[in-house]
Amino acid sequence: MSTVNVEKHEGFAVVTLNRPDAMNALSRELRRDFVAAFKRCTEDEDIRVLILTGTGKAFCAGFDLKELGSGATDNTAEEVNNVVARAMEDFNGPIIGAINGHCITGGFEMALACDIIIASENARFADTHARVGMLPGWGLSQKLPRLIGLSRAREIAFTGAAIDAQKAYEWGLVNHVLQPEALLPKAMEMAANMVACVPQVLSRYRAMIDEGYSMPLVDALPWEEAQATQWAKLATGAMIEQRRKGVLEKGRSEK
Repeated sequence: MSTVNVEKHEGFAVVTLNRPDAMNALSRELRRDFVAAFKRCTEDEDIRVLILTGTGKAFCAGFDLKELGSGATDNTAEEVNNVVARAMEDFNGPIIGAINGHCITGGFEMALACDIIIASENARFADTHARVGMLPGWGLSQKLPRLIGLSRAREIAFTGAAIDAQKAYEWGLVNHVLQPEALLPKAMEMAANMVACVPQVLSRYRAMIDEGYSMPLVDALPWEEAQATQWAKLATGAMIEQRRKGVLEKGRSEK
């Protein structure tokens, strides 16, 4: 049985970490399977959105510390390289993190690599890098303060203590907190809505938000205007009318 499962739907796929007995810890095998799964999804033009979740009581407990501590290698730097984060970055569509349970350290970094995070009531978030004597390298120390503020991020990093889903929601880390059975349906509903968008605009809009967020606002606003003008030159009246009718039809069908 694979440590990472991929379930394909119309326009999107659900990627599920599948080592429930080990809290989906990032073993060498799981990391290899994960990178391979994301590579397949990236190369599949029919998959425009991904949902990332876990099997069992955990989303991901981070690196498999038993394996790292087994003495099988002395090159820890090679073991903890960011191939997982890079595989997620290579996918050019939105990634929804459906956090079903414990989301710890490396798992926390994977969640932060998602574009949108939603959580089960059972979710718990913790950063134990300092406790195990490591530093984060997949973006946690830089992304978390930008999401929840510097002081709160320091509290999480320096104590190693977990915060529950409701606290994560109050701090702005997650968008929704749901009952466990409602988590995946909500993620799939969001994915379906994203798939209904114009594919090229969806991927470009995602990149545009990320690129602009790294700029000072005084630079980002004229940059956005230039991007919009350039894109508008590619649109014809017929294309806009076709898309307008599509939006109207979708609205009628949802009533």
